[in-house]
Amino acid sequence: MSTQFLAIVNPAAGGGRSGRLAAGVLERARQTGITLTVAHTTRGGEAAEIARRAYGEGIRNFLAVGGDGTSFEIINGLFPAAATHGRPTLGLLPLGTGNSFLKDFSKHGVEHTIESLQNNSRRLCDIIRLRHARGELYFLNLLTLGFPADVAETTNRRFKGWGELGYILGVFTRLVRLEHLAYPHRRAEAREFDRNPALFLSFNNSKFTGGHMMIAPNADPTDGLIEYVRWSPIGRLGLIWTLPRLFTGSHINHRRAFRAATKRIDFELSAPVNVMVDGESLRLECQSLEILPAALDVIV
Repeated sequence: MSTQFLAIVNPAAGGGRSGRLAAGVLERARQTGITLTVAHTTRGGEAAEIARRAYGEGIRNFLAVGGDGTSFEIINGLFPAAATHGRPTLGLLPLGTGNSFLKDFSKHGVEHTIESLQNNSRRLCDIIRLRHARGELYFLNLLTLGFPADVAETTNRRFKGWGELGYILGVFTRLVRLEHLAYPHRRAEAREFDRNPALFLSFNNSKFTGGHMMIAPNADPTDGLIEYVRWSPIGRLGLIWTLPRLFTGSHINHRRAFRAATKRIDFELSAPVNVMVDGESLRLECQSLEILPAALDVIV
């Protein structure tokens, strides 16, 4: 008997690339022997609504057809119900811009997922839960505060639709008015809150972000831990020199970088701040982060 999957397609992902290629990719997925129904989104947030409704109707196997934002929405449709009512399965058919999470397992994207569907290859992966002043959300890749989140906010507001060029423009716009702010937080193992200014903080479940940047080279989405990366303040020229090292992960060896693994982070923020989570730019008053071990079955 074939396995029933619901594919949720974001046609707008990757500047419309997902919409152009989805039908062909899904036909290849069907050829692996799975039974597939398809739902297309028409607006932001709809993937979460579709996933939530389908999960409530008993569907447990999903395919995210799009980018990081598509899988982010689907996960937030599945959780928190999935934390107590049965672990879901998620396959990633990356046709978007970032497509970050799958790179922890393969550089071959769609080809890797098709092969994994054929072989029924799965791994239990962790999810991170963020509690904030207005509720909670769940993510698969990472959450950052500080410079990367500010760049994401500027890019989304001023250069959206420009692709990688828009992100570069966002970087240099934020470099001009570079800030080092304090984001009071405490790892589970620490006795006191860290109230020192930082270039950025990153809380990671996987290694990559933005498709190619390796902010957390020691992250492992199967180890039951949050990979914490902190960068102390640095000048503009030093930051420009360091940026290329974010693509190799070697930035973590810089004297201004610090990393640790933890199961929980608590915050003492007094107001919402820019947050970048799985490629989405938000303003949130973060309260806590905690790992949900082996919460998701991923087709890899």
